[in-house]
Amino acid sequence: MKLLNQLFAAAVLTALAPASGMAGQAQIAVAANFSEPIKAIATVLEKTTRHTVRVTLGATGKLYAQIKNGAPFDVLLAANAEVPQTLEKEGLAAAGSSFIYANGKLVLWSANPSLVDARGEVLKGTGFRKLAYANPKTAPYGDAALQTIDQLGLSSALAPKLVQGESIGQAFNFVFTGNAELGFVALSQVLEHGKLKSGSIWLVPQTLYKPIEQKAVLLQRGASNPAALALVKLLQRPATKDLIRSYGYDI
Repeated sequence: MKLLNQLFAAAVLTALAPASGMAGQAQIAVAANFSEPIKAIATVLEKTTRHTVRVTLGATGKLYAQIKNGAPFDVLLAANAEVPQTLEKEGLAAAGSSFIYANGKLVLWSANPSLVDARGEVLKGTGFRKLAYANPKTAPYGDAALQTIDQLGLSSALAPKLVQGESIGQAFNFVFTGNAELGFVALSQVLEHGKLKSGSIWLVPQTLYKPIEQKAVLLQRGASNPAALALVKLLQRPATKDLIRSYGYDI
């Protein structure tokens, strides 16, 4: 087994090592829900290739606007499929370079370990004042949250309690800091090593919202950047997919 691991490591190093022998850096825009996995992936990238990445987190819609305005990103890891496809059509990304790197899952989360029940019935009660969610115009998880509320027939009842964050990261922080008792967030934000870090959750049935297909795309600026190319290759490797699954995503 030790020899097998050594051979695998050697294969990865051979496949990903920069051809020039020089380490490079990629500027990457990453949907806020993927903040924890990208840290782990960046560590693997640096250890295996010496390449590094600089990460900018945000709502997918806002990252798209920054790219349109000339932000110097090499790769985009979006929280939907539409934005990467649009960037390809607009000539701002390498044609045919987009691919699904994760399928996201929505959860209802509270920092209170006894507040959220296994069926989400808490949403129908009076045990909370504020419910956080991300801006549905720029954050796909926010859109999924509104779809869920609508499917449950609770749009009118919950409207006065809704607190909107700019991104899924801010929605999470509203709950984490106690500014909202409940929030719709990404499963990946509340897991650590496959287990719930704290609080209580309801894993929202995926029948209540459209699939959250998260696509990555190589932007034109990154097409000639070895670090960006190495990251794109790493994201598609089986071992990386297993790592992403450990944060609660489907592949």
